[in-house]
Amino acid sequence: MCRTSLLMPISRRTVLKAGAASGALLLARPALAGPLGPRNEFATSRQSRLFPGTALVHADLHNHTLYSDGDGDPAAAFASMRSAGLDVAALTDHATVSKALSVEALCSDGRCSGAEGIDEAQWAASGELADAANVDHSFTAIRGFEWSSPTLGHMNVWFSQDWVDPLSTAGNTTGEGLAQYLHDVPGLGPSVAPAVDAAVRAFPSNGAGMKAFYDWIDRDPAQVPAAGVLLSGGGDGIVGFNHPGRETGRFGYFTYDARIADRVVSLEVFNRGEDYLFEGLDTGMRSPIAECLDKGWRVGLLGVTDEHGTDWGYPDGKGRAGLYVRQLTREGVREAMLSRRFFSTRLRGLRFGAAANGRQMGSTVKQRKGLMRFTVDVDRGVEFVGQPLDVQVLMTGSPAPRIVHTERIAYPADGELISFEAPIDVEDGRWVVLRLTDPTQPADGRAPSEYASSGTGIAYAAPFFLEP
Repeated sequence: MCRTSLLMPISRRTVLKAGAASGALLLARPALAGPLGPRNEFATSRQSRLFPGTALVHADLHNHTLYSDGDGDPAAAFASMRSAGLDVAALTDHATVSKALSVEALCSDGRCSGAEGIDEAQWAASGELADAANVDHSFTAIRGFEWSSPTLGHMNVWFSQDWVDPLSTAGNTTGEGLAQYLHDVPGLGPSVAPAVDAAVRAFPSNGAGMKAFYDWIDRDPAQVPAAGVLLSGGGDGIVGFNHPGRETGRFGYFTYDARIADRVVSLEVFNRGEDYLFEGLDTGMRSPIAECLDKGWRVGLLGVTDEHGTDWGYPDGKGRAGLYVRQLTREGVREAMLSRRFFSTRLRGLRFGAAANGRQMGSTVKQRKGLMRFTVDVDRGVEFVGQPLDVQVLMTGSPAPRIVHTERIAYPADGELISFEAPIDVEDGRWVVLRLTDPTQPADGRAPSEYASSGTGIAYAAPFFLEP
């Protein structure tokens, strides 16, 4: 297998009319009729070109308010996101210590929401706001929370009836337990945080610090707490890794837990304006995308704004997601996330979908060695037709994933699919990611040299998981 990036001339690729591909690549029947409308604000069709019976909705699943360390009134958040053109939105304020502890007494200015996180009253209020904003088949509003450990990492939980914090689920571990909260002690945090982080790097827990939280995720919420178990469970929730690698412990270095693997659905790759493909490369760390996928987690790649201000939903250039749903309801959104039928992007209005050997992104693909046929659906409206794009085919590597193929394309006319082949050998890795880039814009400053010619990343499809 060739291990260098191959730039295939446009003349060797195939442009298909939607519906002309073979196998599973069938033109979807129109979906999501009614209040949503057939097109978004960029006049991009919502109709999936690759995934039968689904349609595209635009989502932001990670946002904050005054309930934790955001600036905005929670009551205004969902209305802002809906007016900005989003179809799916979630509030995910931080959970830190308030399940069992209040730290208000430690704060002289009375503003401790950033350190304390949500409490029971705010959790209930978030649910009421989401229920009031939710309109089936028109706008899906979701309550979630962000389990926020300063050293282990942050994880979003959506759709659970209860919540939990790191103090309740990681406070009894060494190295990454109670000492982690030194980060947040007013006046002390900045001075002790480097020492705590250095200790975590030197003595990683190999996942021990995540176990109590994963136990909670695995526990049936209807289970009556037994002896030694004081918390309910999060077995009704689905989970995602947030801004991976930003916190030193990297979720116990992504130690795999098979009990919850089906419900760990996402890894953020675009968070605010940052591309987490390259997180830590400048400090000698490995790309968290490669590290996570190599550990066996079958996650889709998510884009989010992680909004802490008051303009929820509006900024362009920040992360967001596109989901291919069968119905625009909470159940429909949950099903799409569990199926990993979503993509991440920085661009409002983008439609992006991918298939490999006729299988949709997020699926398992049978492959040994040879050419794999990829089909790409991309559109951002008529004004972008003809502008250049690169499709990078990524597989495992260190410190960054290897680019095994690069396909130079252009935004096609609406209704056209791009199809090309790339050499894939399952012995070289068990996952493949398609990354869409804009070669007219400069690459990330941390990007290895082989990434530079393709410019800046603008979208990621969910991975394809390979089995021989």
